[in-house]
Amino acid sequence: MKFQIQNISILLLLFFSYGLIAQISPTKEITQVDSTYPIENTVENQDYSSSGNLDQAKAPTGIPIRELTNLDIEDGFYIISASAETGNYANQTATKYIKEGFDSGVIHNTQEHMYYVHLGRYTNRQSALDAGNTYLKGHNKDSIWILNSSSSKKNHDTEPLALEEVTYDMLDSSKIIDAANDNNPVNKTKLIQKADSYFDKMWYAEAAELYEKALSKDEKNYSFDVIQKVGDAHYFNTDMEKAYHWYNILYKKYGKQMSADNIFKYAHSLKGTGKYARSKRLMRLYNRKIKDPNASITDALSKKALPNEVKLDQLTNKIQNIDIHNLTINSKYSEFGPMYYNEDQIVYASANDTSIFATRKYKWNDQPYLDLYAAKLNDESQELKNAVKFSKEVNTKYHEASVTFSPDNETMYFTRNNYGKKLKRDKKGINHLKIYRSKKINGEWTEATEVPFNSDSYSTGHPALSPDGKKLYFVSDMPGSIGQTDIFVVDVLEDGNFSEPRNLGPEINTERKEMFPFVNNEKIYFSSDGHVGLGGLDIFEATIAEDGGFLEARNLGQPINSNKDDFSFIVNKEGQKGFFASNRKGGQGDDDLYSFKRLIVEEVPESKNAIAGVVTDLITGERMPKTMITLLDENNIKMKEMVTDDQGSFIFEDLEGDTKYTIKTTVSDFFDEEIAVSTKENEVINTEIALRRLKEMIAVEDGIRKLKTEMIYFDFDKSYIRKDAAKELDKLVQVMTEYPKMVIKIESHTDSRGKRAYNKYLSDKRAKSTRDYIISKGIDADRIESAIGYGEERLINECDGTVPCSETDHLLNRRSEFIIVDM
Repeated sequence: MKFQIQNISILLLLFFSYGLIAQISPTKEITQVDSTYPIENTVENQDYSSSGNLDQAKAPTGIPIRELTNLDIEDGFYIISASAETGNYANQTATKYIKEGFDSGVIHNTQEHMYYVHLGRYTNRQSALDAGNTYLKGHNKDSIWILNSSSSKKNHDTEPLALEEVTYDMLDSSKIIDAANDNNPVNKTKLIQKADSYFDKMWYAEAAELYEKALSKDEKNYSFDVIQKVGDAHYFNTDMEKAYHWYNILYKKYGKQMSADNIFKYAHSLKGTGKYARSKRLMRLYNRKIKDPNASITDALSKKALPNEVKLDQLTNKIQNIDIHNLTINSKYSEFGPMYYNEDQIVYASANDTSIFATRKYKWNDQPYLDLYAAKLNDESQELKNAVKFSKEVNTKYHEASVTFSPDNETMYFTRNNYGKKLKRDKKGINHLKIYRSKKINGEWTEATEVPFNSDSYSTGHPALSPDGKKLYFVSDMPGSIGQTDIFVVDVLEDGNFSEPRNLGPEINTERKEMFPFVNNEKIYFSSDGHVGLGGLDIFEATIAEDGGFLEARNLGQPINSNKDDFSFIVNKEGQKGFFASNRKGGQGDDDLYSFKRLIVEEVPESKNAIAGVVTDLITGERMPKTMITLLDENNIKMKEMVTDDQGSFIFEDLEGDTKYTIKTTVSDFFDEEIAVSTKENEVINTEIALRRLKEMIAVEDGIRKLKTEMIYFDFDKSYIRKDAAKELDKLVQVMTEYPKMVIKIESHTDSRGKRAYNKYLSDKRAKSTRDYIISKGIDADRIESAIGYGEERLINECDGTVPCSETDHLLNRRSEFIIVDM
């Protein structure tokens, strides 16, 4: 049976730059490598909580034994040598033990928020005790203990897959499955069980099709698990439109249950469909959920823009003077990973097999395996032509990609699957990526050999040499990584050996993915989905500091970056021309190669005093074209007027510097909005205006329809309408104007302080003052059935004068309510 994916982005595959994973039990960790770029492990989320049974006993040897259950590890006895509260420290310690010859690793106990470094796993208690005693010779016996893992997620035995059985979509190790899984087939239809089996095998396109069939047949199938998985299936295949559709449904139905990673993927699908405003608000929620899993979107709807949101506004509102061109050499498959070679060639990876003989293909999408190609570069047009396969000593029946060359072009590094006669897998069934090196002798490339910092336990890939050839940058998920995949560097020593790998640090690496480094004498370029970007992977640059560190990473902006995946960026010595890959709309295949050229224009001094912004729907985040925008000066006099463009954007230019302005929006079905903005000398000020629909002011509480406004405040002991109260009442007037048959009654309340009779008198005056204001704005008096003050008769909390209450508690009782009688 052949499974096909439409428009799969090799980009996702590339992350691992082209590794393969053997198929294993869906309950275990899976890593894959693909033509595009993931270098991370795919992990299916499970119940990581321990049982709490910390039955600690001492064996006759004196070594403590603790039993923990439901850890995401294979059952057995683990010798624990160290504990840590941070994963980075634990990973570094494990790396040290691996170098000393131990089969070391890290176990995460999520319930206790601890990381355990183990020296090895044993199938029975006595073997672990014997090994522990051997280790204790010359060591402090109090430094180790044995973890007895029982009833944990088991790693089922699996046979290695033949290469032809490995599916195309297994190649993307960036596809991390993290949400609440429900592998219990009880109450699941056969269709959903089949979809689950495809999902567990990472056959996402086929799984999505079956999930959608099940969802269309019965509304009872709209469970958190199924909706999440259909969204994830489209997300992993970079179909952001469909991913957004299902994540949006998931959010509406199960928003409070969504994890931080659910929210992250929802936000990225919003970016991928151009809904930047809504994405920003969801990223606020994501940042809060990282710290507090119970955070809600209400907590994240502050109108004050965060620094990252200001950066995103600047990216979406600015397009640089750069010309990009889709290359004619692209095929219907995937091309990516360009690199300069000699003076007039580009070497890149492609799945476009040009062989006249039978071509071996992925079972999943019928695409050939990746090979390296060399093409002639026309420096004037930036086009590539006459592409031929690179050396047969380098290209194999497996994947090769992401190449870099030494300054003399006599040594090359590239990424390949970890294999011998067959694909090699670690204990968890993972086939990792490795970096290989080949040297040219007598004009011919020799058989490639591994670099020494590879491992069968983690992946390395995406090599990039510095211009002098003395530093080799690469991507890995090795111990010591900050995020899912990080960029590291080693020194290339004169004898051909390498220094220990060094992480580039938090200036470059984030908790998400960084990959595809390229380095010149001044900057490092790389792709990331952890820094602020336009969607998917974006390309960034960071200046190399004098001390060898890096300055702040900067997004290259549009048109280099898009709302899709953009990666494998290279630039010539002058910094004016180069190439990159992208799966943006308008391409010829999955991932395409693009050339770019910076256009030089005559510099004309101009005033940059401007206010730019975008208008969006507060709830959906959709951009709002054709919205009337009015610019008012400090005296509320109209200065300029315009309507937003098709993207909901606007800009007022040639303004005075360091001056206060007001921006007013007017559009049917939405409340008018006014915001104050101050210009700065020679700067463009970016802002966002989120509008609220009129109908969203109508709410139902305890079966009663009401018009919900913000708090209507009155000065102490007064009943006149304050300026801030007038703004809220104007919104109410807008709703009543939109719904001409609406009839309301006004109820005003006070707190319990003061005399009861006076409170009722004061509240009644406030109710009638509110009624008179609404009538003064053009609403017929007959549409206000009554305006009555109830004083302290209807308190909504216990603050009746018999218990101590704060000012905040009393404030809740001082309120005006607008009850809808008819509409």
